[in-house]
Amino acid sequence: QVQLVESGGGLVQPGGSLRLSCTASGNIFNINNINWYRWYRQAPGKQRESVATILSSGRTMYEDSVKGRFTISRANAENTVYLQMNSLKPEDTAVYYCYGHAGSVEYWGQGTQVTVSS
Repeated sequence: QVQLVESGGGLVQPGGSLRLSCTASGNIFNINNINWYRWYRQAPGKQRESVATILSSGRTMYEDSVKGRFTISRANAENTVYLQMNSLKPEDTAVYYCYGHAGSVEYWGQGTQVTVSS
């Protein structure tokens, strides 16, 4: 089994930055089978949406509203995926979830709250 644990959320002023982390723990064989990771977010009253994806090749993809502001990266040796968020806006306020895809198996973290407010 694999657990994904997010950290790094919090309260930040508009224009500020946060870095979210998602660390995988558990069965190392299963962790190594995770071939891509994605960050999702869900704001109150809204559907969960994809924010950023990183493939095992290193290729990255972003939702249009975060392009140029957010950067997804991974540290394979640490089994960790990051989401660097810059120039944050109030509309970025949401619970951010880490997701890992390994064939037919999906892993979700518990979520971390990001609040952008003055």
